[in-house]
Amino acid sequence: MTANPLLRVQFRVPFDQIRPEHVEPAIAELLADARTDIQAIVDAPGPRTFDNTLGALEAATERLEFAMTVVGHLESVATTPELRAAHNAVQGPVAEFFAQIPLDAGLWRALQEFSRTPEAAALTGARKRLLERTLDDFRRQGAELDPAGKARLAELSAELAQITTQFSEHVLDATNAYELWITDPADLAGLPQSAIDAARASAEAKGRPSAWRFTLQQPSFIPFVTYADSPELREQIWRAANICAEDGPYDNRELLRKILLLRREQAELLGFRDFADFVLKPRMARDGASARAFVDGLAARTEAAFAAEARDLHAFRRRLEGPDAPEPAPWDLAYYAEKQRRALYDFDDEALRPYFPVESVLKGLFDLVGDLYGVRVEPVDGFETWHPDVRTYAVRDGDALLGVFYADLFPREQKRSGAWMNALVTGRPDGRGGFGPHLGLICGNLTPPIGDRPALLTHDEVETIFHEFGHLLHHLLTRVELRSLAGTNVAWDFVELPSQIMENWCWERAALDRFARHVDTGAPIPDDLVKRMLSARNFRAASAMMRQLSFATVDLELHRGALPATPAEILARAREIMARFTPAPLPDDYAMVCRFGHLFSSPVAYAAGYYSYKWAEVLDADAFTRFQREGLFSRDVGLAFRRAILERGDSDDPAALFRAFMGRDPDPEALLRRAGLAAAA
Repeated sequence: MTANPLLRVQFRVPFDQIRPEHVEPAIAELLADARTDIQAIVDAPGPRTFDNTLGALEAATERLEFAMTVVGHLESVATTPELRAAHNAVQGPVAEFFAQIPLDAGLWRALQEFSRTPEAAALTGARKRLLERTLDDFRRQGAELDPAGKARLAELSAELAQITTQFSEHVLDATNAYELWITDPADLAGLPQSAIDAARASAEAKGRPSAWRFTLQQPSFIPFVTYADSPELREQIWRAANICAEDGPYDNRELLRKILLLRREQAELLGFRDFADFVLKPRMARDGASARAFVDGLAARTEAAFAAEARDLHAFRRRLEGPDAPEPAPWDLAYYAEKQRRALYDFDDEALRPYFPVESVLKGLFDLVGDLYGVRVEPVDGFETWHPDVRTYAVRDGDALLGVFYADLFPREQKRSGAWMNALVTGRPDGRGGFGPHLGLICGNLTPPIGDRPALLTHDEVETIFHEFGHLLHHLLTRVELRSLAGTNVAWDFVELPSQIMENWCWERAALDRFARHVDTGAPIPDDLVKRMLSARNFRAASAMMRQLSFATVDLELHRGALPATPAEILARAREIMARFTPAPLPDDYAMVCRFGHLFSSPVAYAAGYYSYKWAEVLDADAFTRFQREGLFSRDVGLAFRRAILERGDSDDPAALFRAFMGRDPDPEALLRRAGLAAAA
């Protein structure tokens, strides 16, 4: 019988060999092995040492975590009914196992015994931090609960894993279930040719070559609500997006309520006031009140400019359509804002698309990180993938192979929406001053190629690639010897610094000139177009800020304070909160939270932590000022960032890592200055 490909950590992951029927037997065996390894820590003879306690605990779950990462990844990019069923079947047992680790009285005793040894007292650096973090995490996760409390906590963890997975599946299925079919060319009025061509290709793939097909996938949805002249059709697709997974066979309303209740019970059982305080204790914000104060402070600094932008947009519509023109509805905002931007700056995003063929963008990105961090990115063969579109690349520093990554950039119906990065393998020290190679991946849902034409990206999509590659570098450049502290395993409100700082180069002319080349002529972006793009950068910056703050506020509100009793009341409360941050009244059936995967598609993820995007934006806006002062492509500054941030993982407090790069604490005004909002104080 062929060996199960999920049973061992493999740098060359055999994606072509993994089948749904491998999942349950592999996970069952890996769970048994992990339990045996943990019991061996408890039963270890002789004195407690780092290697037989913390080191052994690091190793005990590695194969299981690898297998679950691979299976979860495949379910998100190449799902089938069989794979989904297998993934769902193992979610609960695995979550229960991990929840039981800090509840194991013998293991807790072993950790405490080691913490009292002379070796533990002499620990420094990452090993000292791992001991401190492990002891804190065990206490926070219930190590000191009574037996009844421990049993209930394990039940909660298993149930949350299952329900959040179901929530995510509903979002994917509901997204795929919606199609807007257009057969009358008149209904395409206003749309750019790129959107029309993509819709025709989508229809042809569905066997209707004479029609146009639009979906809720971002490359289809965003152009439609931004450019389509038909308000009726804009409303139709906008409403579909904002009641997605709110009813029918993919109804997430009751799941949403259950997730919030289970999280609340989990936090209270562990002695925390609410889920936000539980989640944020090890993060930079420390508690829900601090996170909320941060969000409220940004909102207060933005409100005046936000109100002015809303007035200006309505006044613009009246100039277009007459003094009786109504205020824009939610499905009108992007449409009239785009027209207003064109009028003010003579700038259209679509004018940039021909300058961003995906191959040129990737080359420019790889050249940039080469200049900054001294690494070389090049295609590599010999790695099996899960789809023909997936590319593989190696990252090298001189002759040393730092890592390999997969890039899966375009949408498919079997693939969830959004963009993300995953770590697959974390290399270990090789004993010669280097590390074994790391393995990771980036995924996106960017505008795909059509026919023989290459994929032509929007500027926003270019930012997305740069963003996810920043996360990837955080993993591939890590030099932390301990897997659980390496790479992106950092505080959630710090993890976006390496990703978001990369977006800054997408706005610098000197960087754009390296990769923004016309697909047909090879010419750079004309000066006047770049000037108009930069002039328009902060157009409606307050509205963009308030949109993100609305997500952060509803997140914190739902995870703090009293929870409404019914799904309908939860949706009403979320709608009421978000209405304070939107320039147009939200319809009564607005249910965006039913598809808010950031918060509800896994047991934690961004739950009570969506504020992290803005928190990290403060860090990235400030950190980028050093590149602006000392050189956009400065190898010295790049290497300083690499050494202080990218290589260090969670080996030290993130505030200390930031100070190591900037020489001081973050400047909270940096983000407002970059957004052009500092004067609104």
